[in-house]
Amino acid sequence: MPHLPRTAHDPVTGVDVAVPTADDVVEAARRLQHEVVRTPLLESPRLNDRLGGRILIKAESLQRVGAFKFRGAVNRISQLTEAERARGVLAFSSGNHAQAVAHAAERFGVSAVIVMPEDAPAIKIRNTRGYGAEVVLYDRYTQDREEVGRAIADDRGLVIVPPFNDPHIVAGQGTLGLEVIEQAAEMDAELDAFVVCTSGGGLTAGCALILDARSPGTEIWGVEPVDFDDTRRSLEAGERLRNDPDARSICDAVQTETPGWLTWEINRRLMTGVLTATDDQALQAMAVAMEELKIVVEPGGAVALAAVLSGQLPVEGRTIAVVCSGGNADPAMLARALTHSLE
Repeated sequence: MPHLPRTAHDPVTGVDVAVPTADDVVEAARRLQHEVVRTPLLESPRLNDRLGGRILIKAESLQRVGAFKFRGAVNRISQLTEAERARGVLAFSSGNHAQAVAHAAERFGVSAVIVMPEDAPAIKIRNTRGYGAEVVLYDRYTQDREEVGRAIADDRGLVIVPPFNDPHIVAGQGTLGLEVIEQAAEMDAELDAFVVCTSGGGLTAGCALILDARSPGTEIWGVEPVDFDDTRRSLEAGERLRNDPDARSICDAVQTETPGWLTWEINRRLMTGVLTATDDQALQAMAVAMEELKIVVEPGGAVALAAVLSGQLPVEGRTIAVVCSGGNADPAMLARALTHSLE
């Protein structure tokens, strides 16, 4: 097993934070067993025939709030002290982490403020408010969401629940990887590769921790939108790099400025590599997920499947687990995907 540091340095607070371990993922799974859905690992014979291998799709779009983010949010909020619960929480997110924190806070009787970009999909803003959270909108292209969020948190005394730079968040997201390992074994499948969307890196890092411990022969591939490939470029450079602030993509769920400082310490040691997907490839993957698997997947949640469908990873004769990480697609975007597949 590659050596992982025990701590990572938070550049904002100046505090050293514990790097989570595979044991933390296992403990999170025990904590969450009555809170999260054990989402299915699906297989399509037609898709297998098309690609020449065995493709196992983790349908995390069927999770509470429609995305994997609920796992980390519950793992973090369930461990708040009574004093912290009384203060309330704040999160900043383009949508899925927003909904996850809002719903987790609702379940534990905690008030929540969510900072969201004003161009986030309407369904995500609406759902976040529906869980009882106060939504504060900002312009993602002229304002820094962390600065906006921290100012509000400082003013109101709120506890920040970050989207990925938190050991409890990472461990919670890693429970998805633990489920995939267990479900694949139940299907008599030995995983050659695990393919997952990568943004700030929390899901990738959590899954990499447990895969490295329980399935060390499995390759771990991240996938990013082609113009938001900060993790891919960072791995090549050996240091965290930023995305072009003028970049645009329909994959709103997987857009960050740079890899997380905590998740980077895990991913740069455990990932096999990073692939990319275009917007058109994401739309095509959404259509395939609907037509072959009968599940709704949003653009950002479809990039891992998009990378596999586009032939970027050897599939023939291999068993590949692919994470469809979220299903909060606006109806118009889903219609666009299905129309795109007919062109």
